[in-house]
Parts: sequence; structure tokens; C-alpha cells
Amino acid sequence: MNTKSHKLIDGAQQARLLKDSLIPRIAALKDIGITPTLAAILVGDNPSSHVYVNSKCRQSEEIGIKPRPHFLPANTAAATLFDLIKTLNQDPTVHGILLQLPLPAHLEARPFIEAIAPHKDVDGLTLENAGRLATGADGVLPCTPKGCLKLIKTVIPDTAGLHAAVVGRSLLVGSPMAQLLLHKADCSVSIVHNLSLAPERLCRQADILVVAAGVPGLITPEWVKEGAVVIDVGITQIEKEDGTKTLAGDVAFDAVLPRVRAITPVPGGVGPMTVACLLENTVELAETFGTLRRERRLPPFSS
Repeated sequence: MNTKSHKLIDGAQQARLLKDSLIPRIAALKDIGITPTLAAILVGDNPSSHVYVNSKCRQSEEIGIKPRPHFLPANTAAATLFDLIKTLNQDPTVHGILLQLPLPAHLEARPFIEAIAPHKDVDGLTLENAGRLATGADGVLPCTPKGCLKLIKTVIPDTAGLHAAVVGRSLLVGSPMAQLLLHKADCSVSIVHNLSLAPERLCRQADILVVAAGVPGLITPEWVKEGAVVIDVGITQIEKEDGTKTLAGDVAFDAVLPRVRAITPVPGGVGPMTVACLLENTVELAETFGTLRRERRLPPFSS
């Protein structure tokens, strides 16, 4: 058996399995007159953002989710973006709202994220959903941490009591990842950041190591416990000695590979699962809408 392939956590394959599992759920929703619908907002001309939004819309359509992309120019006024979000909040046929980040420099992201109705916050980034995660309550889970946990569970189905370390404390990945590991996976959790003392020692104690620092090659073998499961969230374009460009993770993959039980590659690890979890969140929000409609407990569509 190829030792390298045996240790790889194939995010692309797991994403396909997850998306396939959504198809009958989407069909069941359509049987009761609900077509799961994802509204995606992109402001500006960032090429990478256009690729991401187009990919999310294409993958939505492939499994029966209706994408509703909204492309706005880079000079869009704050009032215009707020008005669009309000309109989507009020539209009962829209179940998830995605605001693609980053926004142009003149638009601060947080007020627009908070303008999204929490029950349509498909990325799980509003303070209400973040607070629900932090307190262990049910809410919309952020897509990347949710995908990471699903990948971990393919290797370790029962994570209760294990020590997990998260490198990075960003609001998008690191902090919610730590909360998810604590409340949904019952791990003991360390958060390692740029001011941590002896970060290598903290990481070396971890049975599960999730790295989201944005520093290519940061994690070398000295940081990794023998037999650990390593999830590499980082993805950075770097230039090789011959001048060609490639994508690199936060983990020195080839050097760390002999020490691990399992590891995600970059690319092909966390990225595909993030999109699949976005689609799963859309379906879950549509299912919640269906339940509330049946019980006549729909939230107001006036925010």
C-alpha cells in the first residue's frame, strides 16, 4: 500500500459524498414546494472572488440548489449594499445569503455581515451565530470549521477527550474552530497564536492539530505529535526557485508526513469541504424554513 496515499484525507472525495447526500434532501424539499436558494453577493472585480462565487453557484446548481448571484461594481455605495441585503432578508424564497469577502477597501465587512438575518446567515459569521457556537447552542456553523471537523471525524469518529490544538485565532477560522472542537467534538482545546509561549510544545501535545495561520510551511516535524491528525487550512500562492508559482499550506507537508496518522493535502483538502458545507448549510436553512412554515412559526421577513 502507498503509505502517502494511505495517510491523505481526501477532501475532494468527502465533499462529493456530502454533496451526494444532499440530493435526496433537496428533492424532499422540492416535493413540498421549497427550492433551496442561495443568494451570493460579490462586490468588485477581485479575480479570485469571482472564481469562488462562480464555483459555488455552479456546484449549487449541480445538486439542485438555486443560485442567485448578485454582482455589484467596486464603487458600490454602502447604502446600496445594505438595501440589497435587506431585500434578500425579506424574500421568503431565499434561504441563505453569502457575502463574498473581502469587500472593497471603502466598505467595512462587519456591519454588512451583521445586516444579514441570522436565520439566513449561511456562512455562520453573524454575532448571533458566533455566540450560539461559543455557548454550545444550535446555530449556523461556519463552513470551514464545519468542514474541518467532518474531515477529522473520517479518521477519528470519537474525538471525546482528545487534545486538539488550533494554530490561529481569526474570527473566520481559528476561533470558531476551537469552539467547534470544544462544544461539538468534546475535545480539550488549546489555541496557539503569535503571542503564545512555546507554541511548538503546545502543538506537539495535540492529538488533533488544525493549522490556520496563513504562514506557508510554518508547521515542521518538531511541532507535530507522532500519530497526530493534521488539518491544514492554509493556502498561499508562492513562487518556487524556478520562477513558477504553486499553492502551499501552513504545514511543511513532505517533512511532516512521516509523523502523522493522517493529513489533508493543499490543495484538495479543506477547500472542497468548505464549499460542500456551504451547500449543506443552505439545505439545512431551507429545511428549517420548511419546518417553521409547517408549524406556522416563520420568522418575520422585515429586518
